[in-house]
Amino acid sequence: MNTSAPVTAALAARATLARSRRLLSEFAYEQTDPDRFYGALAEDSVALLADLYRGAIGADLDGTLVLDVGGGPGYFADGFAAAGARYIPVEPDPSEMHARDIDLTGVAVRGSGMALPIRDGAVDVCFSSNVAEHVAKPWTMADEMVRVTRPGGLIVLSYTLWFGPFGGHETGPWHYLGGEYAARRYRRRHGREPKNRFGRSLFAVHCRDGLDWARTASGATLLAAFPRYHPRWAWWLVRVPVLRELLVSNLVVALRKD
Repeated sequence: MNTSAPVTAALAARATLARSRRLLSEFAYEQTDPDRFYGALAEDSVALLADLYRGAIGADLDGTLVLDVGGGPGYFADGFAAAGARYIPVEPDPSEMHARDIDLTGVAVRGSGMALPIRDGAVDVCFSSNVAEHVAKPWTMADEMVRVTRPGGLIVLSYTLWFGPFGGHETGPWHYLGGEYAARRYRRRHGREPKNRFGRSLFAVHCRDGLDWARTASGATLLAAFPRYHPRWAWWLVRVPVLRELLVSNLVVALRKD
């Protein structure tokens, strides 16, 4: 997999070991302090999209319409607003939409990523962060992301790999012995079902899957594929079968709508 240097030039400059350490340290707070975790992730996500959009389109995010597929309660809203973008999250679960004290009335859309309630070619940027592994048909969702993006616009899909260290989410690292085993073990240990239940709200998705879809996506051209949280000198891992499934952890694919 060849990553286009002009598209990722600014991002590559920011993809340092210090950034990787900072982001990975925030994962410890995902369950206990989601505002802290998602706040840090939002800041980095806005910078990631700004870098990719500038590299691919030659402009910044100011004035763009950004659709966040699986946006939950809108943790990323403030970050995109600060960048001058109009931000619209789409979320199927009403409890997730109201999980945070933020008013997204008139902005958020309730709907499935597998059948987005958005017209064709409506948005400048369609983004999804850590959602594909929670969707039974992630590549149907990815096709929908292409559909709703305007010609010349940007599609960015980022998701957690099953065989990576965070693939089982809170049930890891026991997911390496099977998703159902990990879920049962979590229930025995904690007396409740995990939030991310294998086979219901957590599915096994792989690096190969995303690369295959991105290479053959109808109506879009693959611009770049790289590990989201790795420093630039480790991006080569995406090109190595088997090893990438274990070590990439989170894959980003960026495409331009034809």
